[in-house]
Amino acid sequence: MAMASAASPYNGLARPAKPNAETIIGSISNCSSSVIFSLSQLPTSPSSSHSLSSSLYCGLKLIGRCIPVQYESSSSQRRTWAVEKPTQGMLGRRYVARAAVGAEELQATSVSLKGVENLVIIGSGPAGYTAAIYAARANLKPIIFEGYQAGGVAGGQLMTTTEVENFPGFPDGITGPDLMDRMRRQAERWGAELFQEDVEHVDLKNRPFTIRSSDREVKCHSLIVATGATARRLGFPREKEFWSRGISACAICDGASPLFKGQELAVVGGGDTATEEAIYLTKYARHVHLLVRKDRLRASKAMQDRILNNPSVTVHFCTGVIDVVSNDKGQMSGVLLEDLNTGKQWILDVRGLFYGIGHMPNSQILEGQVELDSAGYVVVKNSGANTSVEGVFAAGDLQDPEWRQAVTAAGSGCMAALSAERYLVKNNLLIEFHQPKTQETKEDLTEKDVQMGFDISRGKHKGQYALRKLYHESPRLICVLYTSPTCGPCRTLKPILNKVIDEFDNEVHCVEIDIEEDPEIAEAAGIMGTPCIQFFKNKEKLKQIPGVKMKREYQEFIAANK
Repeated sequence: MAMASAASPYNGLARPAKPNAETIIGSISNCSSSVIFSLSQLPTSPSSSHSLSSSLYCGLKLIGRCIPVQYESSSSQRRTWAVEKPTQGMLGRRYVARAAVGAEELQATSVSLKGVENLVIIGSGPAGYTAAIYAARANLKPIIFEGYQAGGVAGGQLMTTTEVENFPGFPDGITGPDLMDRMRRQAERWGAELFQEDVEHVDLKNRPFTIRSSDREVKCHSLIVATGATARRLGFPREKEFWSRGISACAICDGASPLFKGQELAVVGGGDTATEEAIYLTKYARHVHLLVRKDRLRASKAMQDRILNNPSVTVHFCTGVIDVVSNDKGQMSGVLLEDLNTGKQWILDVRGLFYGIGHMPNSQILEGQVELDSAGYVVVKNSGANTSVEGVFAAGDLQDPEWRQAVTAAGSGCMAALSAERYLVKNNLLIEFHQPKTQETKEDLTEKDVQMGFDISRGKHKGQYALRKLYHESPRLICVLYTSPTCGPCRTLKPILNKVIDEFDNEVHCVEIDIEEDPEIAEAAGIMGTPCIQFFKNKEKLKQIPGVKMKREYQEFIAANK
């Protein structure tokens, strides 16, 4: 019978010299590949023992391979057993498991593996989705918490990237959001379960691990963390005041806004992100200024050539941003700059300021539990995925301060998934979930497939005609979602908002406005960035919510105003 090795994290009890055995009586109730052996009785005195065993690792008789089911001793030490892959002939039969536990008195607990997952993945992007694909194909049935606040949006930094030209397999390039959509669908196809929720707490000091999100708590035997990194901010005095009102960290999301079309804009930074955003903004802006603190660019040679040879871009070297300046109407009218060589300050007249200044690793939930370096990146062993905690693995930019490429993130996600599978097998924790061969994943129809005409009885609509009709005729609360085609966060918000709208069926209308298709509507509404939601009722605007928020914020507002 395959037993967990002595190095297993579940092997916390030392082998006793003079064992006092306790007998666990249980029965097999079904042929499910999940919970198949449950404890029905655990004697608490030596007199009730049926037999003695000299080995702590005897397992279950007549069963073969074993997996954990938990019981606890008075000293909080743990030993766990259960059966994996029972046959039909085992149903209804009773078996005896003997575990020598020294002189300790055991307390019976009604425990099984039900609810303990093989693997949880925190984060998405190339690393998280690749890990999900590999883990799902290995029949681990992983649960993925995609997140949308801590790291910006589900899908990672590629959700705010235009053309991805160096990811293998796409000779003509592909947009970042499209690439992430494909990876996400591939993970779902193989059985991964995805939740667009932020993880708020993890407990890695007790096993199984506990993962708590905004909506649920999950226990698991292994964990992959792929939470990526968050865009840095400059921290000047009026930054918060003008955030999403002229300042943005996502040119792809906000560049098409009427606020910026035909205007002069500025981008801060000297790396690939900044140069790419500057080139992207030339599609909409009259002219773009690239503000670089150093006397040279850090971007790749190819990007340097493109930016320096673009007549629509002016590069300002040795230039720092001091603050934002505004006009009499309170609108952003320029940025106060400083020549870092001379100290001279001057104002550059621009209507928008975009950030491309790097990121910080999103490792806050691991602090105090997993080893981090001085910059907050997770320390992995031997350039692999293993962290300082056995059973916990890291992937993507969270553990990569040097390369930070989509393809290397995907590779690290693969390594993390394979490492997690090996860990589960080594410690006899793996439960395989086989998908029926005849079952195929059905893709949901898109909104455009089903919403070709206006019908006031529907809850979801698109376009300015629907908005005008509802605004004048509907007594319901109206939720207007402003989006743009290249906006990654918009793709994150749509499924979240759709679920909320479904909860309030026949009580609220939702209208999506594409600011490129209906720019006059966006301009009249004062939209300065996407995604953005406005709520109306009886021709009165009740609230505006920019960006992506937690689902409960939308639920609470609709419930209070429906």
